[in-house]
Amino acid sequence: MKISYNWLQDLIKKKLPEPAKLADLLTMHSFETELVNKYEQDYLLDVDVLPNRAHDCLSYCGISQEIAAILKYPLKSIDYGKKIKFSAHSIKDFVNIEVVDKALCPRYTARAIDNVKIGDSPQWIQDRLRVCGLRPISNVVDIANYVMLETGQPLHAFDADKLENSSDIKKIIVRCAKKGEKIITLDNDKYDLDENILVIADEKNPICIAGIKGGQGPGIDKQTKRIILEAANFSPGIIRQGSRQLKLETDASWRFEHQIDPNLTQEAIDMAACLIQDIAGGNTFKETIDLYPDKIKPKKINLDIEYVKKLLGINIPIKEASDILKRLGFKLQAIGTKLQVIIPTQRLDVNIPEDLIEEIGRIYGFEKIPSQLPSAVLIPSKKNEDLIYQKSIKEILNNLGFSEVYNYSFVSNKEEIELLNPISQEQKYLRSNLRVNLLNNIESNKKYFKDIRLFEIGKVFLKDKNRIIEKKKLGVALFPADFHRLKGIIETLFNKLRITDVWYNEASGKNIRAEVKIGNDSLGWLNDNIFELDFEKIVKLATEERIYLSPSKYPAVVRDISLLVDKGTKVVEVLNLINNVGGSLVCDVDLFDMYEGEGISQDKKSLAFHIIYQSNDHTLTDKEVNKIQEKIMKALEENREWEVRKQ
Repeated sequence: MKISYNWLQDLIKKKLPEPAKLADLLTMHSFETELVNKYEQDYLLDVDVLPNRAHDCLSYCGISQEIAAILKYPLKSIDYGKKIKFSAHSIKDFVNIEVVDKALCPRYTARAIDNVKIGDSPQWIQDRLRVCGLRPISNVVDIANYVMLETGQPLHAFDADKLENSSDIKKIIVRCAKKGEKIITLDNDKYDLDENILVIADEKNPICIAGIKGGQGPGIDKQTKRIILEAANFSPGIIRQGSRQLKLETDASWRFEHQIDPNLTQEAIDMAACLIQDIAGGNTFKETIDLYPDKIKPKKINLDIEYVKKLLGINIPIKEASDILKRLGFKLQAIGTKLQVIIPTQRLDVNIPEDLIEEIGRIYGFEKIPSQLPSAVLIPSKKNEDLIYQKSIKEILNNLGFSEVYNYSFVSNKEEIELLNPISQEQKYLRSNLRVNLLNNIESNKKYFKDIRLFEIGKVFLKDKNRIIEKKKLGVALFPADFHRLKGIIETLFNKLRITDVWYNEASGKNIRAEVKIGNDSLGWLNDNIFELDFEKIVKLATEERIYLSPSKYPAVVRDISLLVDKGTKVVEVLNLINNVGGSLVCDVDLFDMYEGEGISQDKKSLAFHIIYQSNDHTLTDKEVNKIQEKIMKALEENREWEVRKQ
């Protein structure tokens, strides 16, 4: 925000430090400020007002309050309402105001002035507007802009005689525009309006884009004699929405978007009426129209001085702390050992005791607070195993060529858990598995890629009597479908995570070929193109303390076995049978060959396995190994009528 040094000097009415020194003071205590340059007989300061202070400091009054508090200068305000000379006419006999939606316009204040003489503004007003980057237009318009800069409250003036009304009493309506309505602004730009734009209108047409820009219709010109002066408060959301939609930003919209205190309107409109009366002549109608149904009252916060000391780390005397708050415009009442602080309504950023302590600290000077090392014991943060293994699993799968997907937890399947407030009719239910979304991902990508590898780590939602349980799952999907490839992915993943003893149990479900198990614990399921595992169980298995078992010092014996099986036979069936019959001396079984084609019946396939025998307490003899091998071969032939191929 560009600030005139001379204007500040007139408001504070005490000698200010040199411009460069003043910029340094504001930077140290309030806002980052730079001295831009000299402007004729003035200096220009660039004050970076932060969003949390835009409510009160996008104005000369707000910046003056900060400077006066820092320099310990008294700051007196002028009651312009007492300086206005009123005519015998009542505004209520001249204009009627209607606010359709009070949430979009919490307050609307209006005054009427007649017999004004439109002309150029005095040179001092023109100079101050130019310093701030505004172009002088005419005395009434310039005064409205001048008051906005000084108080922070935007105003607008209408030529009352240009309003289109059906009676002698003028009517102004605050409403949302109707679709198809148009307006030509004071800059001669034409805008199409709709229900998302708030407007000020007469009985026939919009005359102003509320809080943003005035319309050309009732604009002030040299023939204007009677004016209606508006100072309103608008919802920040509706102004922001309208400004973005129309691509129209102004000094007024900038202020309204950051939210303004509704209690500013009376002060600003009185100041404008007083200046118009002094500069442009005219008579101000007695009374004010002020539609303000839900009045904003000051908040009260209890402040413990001991807490101030504890939080800032320095003992600031209660008298000095109280004086700082008073200089900033707060009112105080003592309540025992505490202070009850009454917050000015324009300080929308102050809501809790810590906000007040920050105010005391910055005006006192944070640089005066001695630095010291903390005396607290630093405790390392607790290790989050979930995040650690989530990252590890993602890295493993990424290295295997898989891409991570993020799907909504909402689905359209009516068999799932229904939401009370769904975001759409197509997403009314919570998912109970990752499979549906992953298969949809594959389906939507088939036309772009021949090979698709996807995974997701996400939550699913399951019913348990009268409650809903959230569980985190790992889902991995593959296209084209390949059961053995997916099985290899599981074994690689578990091997990297140091999880052993994984095995596969034949499943009878329509969409499931095998159940994935560790010991007797089920981790999930596997089919031809997708598997889904319990992520929480994986983390638990990966983080459990294990007893170290040294590798056997006795040599292993490897024997191969080849058999002919039905084409529909699952490898897991053979593996399970070999492990069950072989007992503890079979330490591992690996499938090393699978063949279908020439030399074998069309309904058969050949499987070949390495069977690794090893004992932890002695060296195995050929006799022992041969005995177990024959037992396995016999079981394979008898159990399923599979044919063991002997050389």
